[in-house]
Amino acid sequence: MRPPAGDAFRAGALNVVLARIPAVFLAAFLAAFLAGVLGLGLATGPAEAAVPAHLVAGFPRGTVVLETAGPRCLLLEVYFAATAEQRAQGLMFVEGMPEFEGMYFGYNTPAEIIMWMKNTVLPLDMLFIRSDGTIGHIARDAKPYSTERIDSGGPVVGVLEVNAGFARRWGVDTGTRLLLLQ
Repeated sequence: MRPPAGDAFRAGALNVVLARIPAVFLAAFLAAFLAGVLGLGLATGPAEAAVPAHLVAGFPRGTVVLETAGPRCLLLEVYFAATAEQRAQGLMFVEGMPEFEGMYFGYNTPAEIIMWMKNTVLPLDMLFIRSDGTIGHIARDAKPYSTERIDSGGPVVGVLEVNAGFARRWGVDTGTRLLLLQ
């Protein structure tokens, strides 16, 4: 299943990513090397899925690339919250998630989005994606179980949720480009 339509920045994304494949491999190698040297605590074996996995079993899966300054490309496996029901559920009750995994909430047209952390066990970073595919705002270290409103800070077409601290650890900031791969 495809993520929701309307992501204008997907046009030509595959060509851009194919041109940067060596950077992706280099980024993965450097990430593994730095994790070993700096003790960042990244998994060294096969990645595990979100825990408990049955909570996101019906969600479509896919891959996104975050192109950060440097340049560095980060490859993440994501769950797509593709329906209204999936967007309402999100990562609620999920107890664990690997470093390079997340959930992408896609919207057909740019809109100001309000999120919250009710029933969400994991602290998260929320990356709010503008229609040009760049990050417009990052809500860092969102607190578990909070009903505090988290605003997108302007019209967006998507939100990528990742583990809290991910943006800081990997140099993801406003202006970082997100590419959706199917």
